[in-house]
This record gives sequence, structure tokens and C-alpha cells, in this order.
Amino acid sequence: MNEFEKWGPCTKAVHVGSEPCPATGALVAPIYQTSTYAYESTDEAAEVFTGQKFGYLYGRDHSPTEYQLEEKLAALEGGEACKFFASGMAAIANAHMALLKAGDHVICGAVVYGGTYGLFDKMLRPFGVDVTYVDTSDIEALRKALKPNTKVVHVETPANPTLKITDIAEVSRFCKENNLKLIVDNTFCTPYVQRPLELGADIVVYSATKYLNGHGDCIAGAIVGSKEFITKGLHEGITKLGALISPFTAFLVKRGMQTLTLRMDKHLSNAMKIAEYLENHPKAQCVIYPGLKSFPQHELAKKQMKGFGAMISLEVKGGLENARALCNNLKMIKIAVSLGDVGTLIEHPATMTHKSLPVEERKASGITDGLIRLSIGIEDPEDIINDLEQAFEKI
Repeated sequence: MNEFEKWGPCTKAVHVGSEPCPATGALVAPIYQTSTYAYESTDEAAEVFTGQKFGYLYGRDHSPTEYQLEEKLAALEGGEACKFFASGMAAIANAHMALLKAGDHVICGAVVYGGTYGLFDKMLRPFGVDVTYVDTSDIEALRKALKPNTKVVHVETPANPTLKITDIAEVSRFCKENNLKLIVDNTFCTPYVQRPLELGADIVVYSATKYLNGHGDCIAGAIVGSKEFITKGLHEGITKLGALISPFTAFLVKRGMQTLTLRMDKHLSNAMKIAEYLENHPKAQCVIYPGLKSFPQHELAKKQMKGFGAMISLEVKGGLENARALCNNLKMIKIAVSLGDVGTLIEHPATMTHKSLPVEERKASGITDGLIRLSIGIEDPEDIINDLEQAFEKI
């Protein structure tokens, strides 16, 4: 057992992968901004290239800065290994491309990030991969969607932006019964709030741009899973597609993750206060937040998650016109895609993140014209409420 396995999440976030530089003793290890690596001899190079000796090959494959970051996330997630990429979409694409080939079938949640939908429909379908979208919170819907050539089930939980929750343990049992791989996008929760591997998932994917980095200043993605999948399954995609995270970006994410648990506690606390305020607002038609008792899957959220996340979806009375007016009249809260930033962000999914979905599919999934999505930041909650209130007064 590694020493860090005994530590709590706050200690892991601070110390794992954050060791001082072994060469100089610098408390913060340097950024290894290099494209390639030198060897003492051709024999040493051969040993590294054949895997007989640990070492670094080329900047497109890995870097010491990236490796430190991967140790940190793997420890927090409880996974054997981790790989970081240049974006969340690069991570999702590499995970699926490592598992699928022409003629295979994927079952995907009916409500997912628009980029994930685009990956399946615009890129994988033309290469002969079949995709079926279902409500993954409904185990019977999964059973009906199963085909002889099904290989993967892809789940977002909570889903973006409806926040519908999938019972990971239940879907994991279904996948194991049918020899399928379960991929869970845990971006909304982070390993501090939800640990899919412990619930039976095979692979966890992240947009590290969001809460893991937490400061809105870089783009990154990650995959956590078994050592065999990370080191062997992903190898061809990593070396041939060239979508690895840069050393500088790895440094930013690693630094951001050291305060992940502190930030998440504040995000969660603020989100509950904002959700309770919105639930009692006369101009809010429906407030969707797993922490509210009115949320249909509140008990499942309590069982599966530590806390309820910091994403809130809100149906504004008056539909599209009032939803956009609310966004446009905010002063402190910024209109922006993305989430998990220290500052509160708001967006209108129907015209922004989920615009690429066919209109009928979008509405059938609960992404109506009046729905807005809030990513609650770590400001003083009273200031978030005051900004929302003055905007509500103008619609």
C-alpha cells in the first residue's frame, strides 16, 4: 500500500504528485517544457523504448509535469492510472476510440454535453460505429437498447444540463452482466463529490477545464481507469493523434487541484443557498438541483454523491424571452459556456452548449427554450443572490 492511500482527499490533493524537485530541492517542481529527452547511451534509450526501464520518450507521449498531475488525480479518484489530454473532448474521444471499431454499438445517455453528442453523431457514425441514445437512469431502457454488438455504455451523471442522475452501481451491474465497458463522465462532480470507480464504472472521463483546474485559464481533459487500459489501451491514440496536455497546462491544473477540496466545499455550500432562494422565487417555474427535496432523485443523489454539486438548472417563467432577459441583465454573473470556475457563470443551453442537438430531441430531453444553467462560484452567496434578484426585477 502506498502511504498516500491512508490519506484523506484534502491531503491527497495537496501532496500527491507535488513532491519537491529531486535535482534541486525546489519545493515546487519545475515545468518540464521540453519536446524530447536525452539518454546517456543508446543502450539506455533502447531500455526506455522497450519498457525495460522507466523513462520519458517524447513530448507527444508524456512529460514529468504531466506524470505528477496524473498521480494526483488517480489518487483522488481511486484509480490505478490516469492520462491527461489537451481537452475534455480529446479525453472522451480517445477513451471511445480505444474501445470501439467499425461495426460496434454504443449506448449513450440521451442528455449529454453537446460536444459528446457531436463526437458520436458527426465523427464515430461515419466510421461505422452505431449509437443509441437512451435515458440511462431507466435500466429497462438500457436493456431494450442492448444489441449483440454493443460494447460501451456512456453516462453523464448528473447529466448536462438537466441534472438527471444515473444509478452508477445499477448500470455497472448491467454492464458486467453483458460484458460491456462503462464510461462515466464525472466532470460535474469531481472525485471529491462522486467516485464512479468505487461504484463499478470501468473508466472515468473529465473535462479538467472545469472544477479540477477551477480557474478558467486552461483547457484540459483526463481519463482514469485500470493501468492496463491507460498504458496499453490508450497507447495508439496517445501517440498517433497527438492530443496530449502541454507541460504548462499540466502545471496549471496541478496547481488548481491542490485547492480542489476547499473550492468544492464552498461551491457546494453556495449552490444549496442559491437553489433554496430560486425555489421560492415567483418568477422561477422550476428549479432543478439534486440537493432540493423536490428533486425527483434526491435520495439517489444522497446515496451516490457526497454533497450535491454546484450546478443548478432553472426554468424561467415566460420561456425563451425571459430566460434570455434574465441572463442579459446580470451584472456580476457572467454569460459564458463552461463551468466549475471560481466565478458564477450562466448560460442558455438551447442557444449555446446544446444548440447542435436537433430541436425535437433537445426538447424531448428536457432542454426547453426557457431553461438556463448556472455554475455557482465561490463568491459570497449574498452577492450572487443580489445579482440574480436585480436581474429578475427587470423581466
